[in-house]
Amino acid sequence: MAHEEDALEHERASWKPSAGLAVAVPDPVQNPGLPEHRQRATDQDPQAMKRAVRTIYTLFYFSVAASIWASIAYMIFPIESGALIDIRYNNLFVGLGIGFALLAIGIGAIHWSKAVMADKEHIEDRHATRGRDTTREGAVNVFVEADKDSGFGRREIIRNSLFAALVASVIPGITLFRGLAPQDQDPVALLRHTMWEGGMRLAHDPSGRPIRAADVTLGSAFHVIPEELAGLGHDEGYLEEKAKAIVLLMRLQPEQLNPDTNRMDWTYDGIVAYSKVCTHVGCPVALYEQQTHHLLCPCHQSQFDVANGAAVIFGPAARPLPQLPITVDAEGYLVAQSDFQEPVGPSFWERS
Repeated sequence: MAHEEDALEHERASWKPSAGLAVAVPDPVQNPGLPEHRQRATDQDPQAMKRAVRTIYTLFYFSVAASIWASIAYMIFPIESGALIDIRYNNLFVGLGIGFALLAIGIGAIHWSKAVMADKEHIEDRHATRGRDTTREGAVNVFVEADKDSGFGRREIIRNSLFAALVASVIPGITLFRGLAPQDQDPVALLRHTMWEGGMRLAHDPSGRPIRAADVTLGSAFHVIPEELAGLGHDEGYLEEKAKAIVLLMRLQPEQLNPDTNRMDWTYDGIVAYSKVCTHVGCPVALYEQQTHHLLCPCHQSQFDVANGAAVIFGPAARPLPQLPITVDAEGYLVAQSDFQEPVGPSFWERS
C-alpha cells in the first residue's frame, strides 16, 4: 500500500498539463463548519428565561423611574433660586437620575441580547453588492405603487401643506429657547452688557485680588473677574454676572500685537484681555498656548489668535472673542476702560 502511494505521488509531481488545457486546482483550505451550538441556561430552563425577561423589563422600568426622578429633582431644587444648596443638589440628583436611567437601559439591552435573543449561528452567503435587475425593478415598483395609493405625488395641496407643517413644527422648540433667559427682564440687555465699567479693577478669579500690571509676566495667562464681583453672594447674581464677565488676561511683546486702528489704546504694554466665553456656544476658552499665542476652546476646538484681535483661525466659532479695553490706574493696577463694545458669547438673533 505504501509503495502504491509513493508511485501515485511521483506521478502527480511529474505530470504537466498540455498547452491550452484548463486545470482545476482543489481549494487547499477546508471549511471547518460551525462549532457545536452550546445552549444557554435560558434555552434549557424556562424558569431561567422568565427570570431573565423579568430582569430586563425591571431594568427598563427602573430607567423610566430614574428619568422621572431627574425631572422631579430639577423642579425640587431650582437652580434659578441662586441658592448654593439648590445648585449643588440640582446637579447631584439630576445627574444621578440621568446616569442611572442610561445605565439601566444599557445593562438591560445587553442582558436582552445575551440571554433572551436567539443566538443560533448561521452562515450568510456572500453576494454581489449590486442587486439583481429584477430586485431593483421590484423595489422601484414598490415606491411607485405606494405613491399611487397614497396620492402623495398627485395631491399637491396635501403634500405642500405637510411640508409646511413639518417646517413649522420646529418653531415652538426654537421659541422655547427664549425661556432660558429671565422672563422679568429684557434678555437682549442682559446679554449685551456685563459688570465691567470704566475704572473697575481686574481681579484674580476667584479670590478677587486686584492685579498689578507689573505682576503679569511675558507668556503668562490670568483668569480674571471684575473686582466688585467677588463681593457678590450667590443670591445676588454672582454666577449670572460671572458667566458674562469672565476674562482671560495675557501678556505678549508689544511689537507682536497687531490691533485694529480703533483699538490701538485698548492694551497696556503688551497686556491684552479677551472674553473667555466662546463665540460658538459659550464654552470657557481657557487653554492658552504661549508660543503660538493661540487660545483654544476645549469643547469644539475653536482657536483664536491673541496677537491678531483674537481672530478665529480654526473651528466652528463665527467671530473673534470680544476684547475688553484696559489700562492702569495711578497705583499700577489694571483697570477696564469700559464694558465690552459688543455682546459676549454666542451670537443671538437680536444681536446687531
